[in-house]
Amino acid sequence: LREPGLNLRVVQLFRDPRAVHNSRLKARQALLRESIQVLRSRHRAEPRGQSRQQQQLLLPPGLLGGGRASQPQHRAEFFLGGALEVICQAWLRDLLLARRAPSWLRRRYTQLRYEDLVREPRAQLRRLLRFAGLSVPPALESFVHNMTRGAAYSSDRPFLISARDAREAIHAWRERLSRQQVRQVEAACGEAMSLLAY
Repeated sequence: LREPGLNLRVVQLFRDPRAVHNSRLKARQALLRESIQVLRSRHRAEPRGQSRQQQQLLLPPGLLGGGRASQPQHRAEFFLGGALEVICQAWLRDLLLARRAPSWLRRRYTQLRYEDLVREPRAQLRRLLRFAGLSVPPALESFVHNMTRGAAYSSDRPFLISARDAREAIHAWRERLSRQQVRQVEAACGEAMSLLAY
């Protein structure tokens, strides 16, 4: 960041953790290996000898109950939920660092919420390109608008890159997550959510 020849800019993209959890649950098998890696990163980052709190916030119902062996989808949900908690803790560290950062760093860093990009794609694109010192080609502005205002929204393939009505994705979690899942995500990610105004 301090290297004058690079003129590096950092744009950090955030999304409502409840929507992130919803997407991760839908693509649980595709993200299982990634989630385990995220959980391992927390284990490597913890100081040796420090007692770890047991991971229980984002467990699916019944995972720790009774003597029955957990089903594979429950284990997948455990890893996905644990990974989301690690992600939210990293977001919180980043957000607090950005707030306390010296002015030279704040000038090179900006945040973008996915929801703001979806609601105002052209305005947010202009803001990002202005931050990066770049011009706004009309074709790029049209592309961003068209990609977020497609004819339909498909929740069956959350990571498919295509023109769709992304505004539907903003609140899809409200219809798909249980109240317990929402409460668990909010408990695990509450501080970061508050700083991001979710």
